[in-house]
Amino acid sequence: MRARHCGASGFVLWDAIDVWMVALFMAKTDTRALSLEDRRPLSPHLMIYRPMLTMMMSIVHRITGAALYFGTLLLAWYLIALAAGPAPFATVSWVYGSLLGELVLFGFTWALFHHLLGGVRHFIWDLGYGMDHPAREFLAQGTLVGGLLLTVLVWVVAWFA
Repeated sequence: MRARHCGASGFVLWDAIDVWMVALFMAKTDTRALSLEDRRPLSPHLMIYRPMLTMMMSIVHRITGAALYFGTLLLAWYLIALAAGPAPFATVSWVYGSLLGELVLFGFTWALFHHLLGGVRHFIWDLGYGMDHPAREFLAQGTLVGGLLLTVLVWVVAWFA
């Protein structure tokens, strides 16, 4: 099917002939006579593809984006406790100062930097650079290593400051 843009509104109109042809094909195809295997989609899935670094970084980018929502709740809890007074702030400080709290904050820091560098990587790709094989892998490795290094750097500075 071919698509046409109509004005500045961005709506897409489909050619009437293409819609008619699809409707005609669907009317003449008896899907009840096909076996289950014949009706399955032919598009590849994760069992077909060999995992690549860029694929894994894309998945981790989405996971870290979801984790940042949880981290935002932690930040909101901290700010609300700060505004509420010394007793709620002491409670939040105790939770965040525990071993589990520090591990969660470390993970939040890593998610923040990894997601940031993944966004920079996608911005570079949107500009049309880094699409060839060595540059694409270098950017994916840079996202992974850079996120870890920036996280460790922030925690070392925060620990000794």
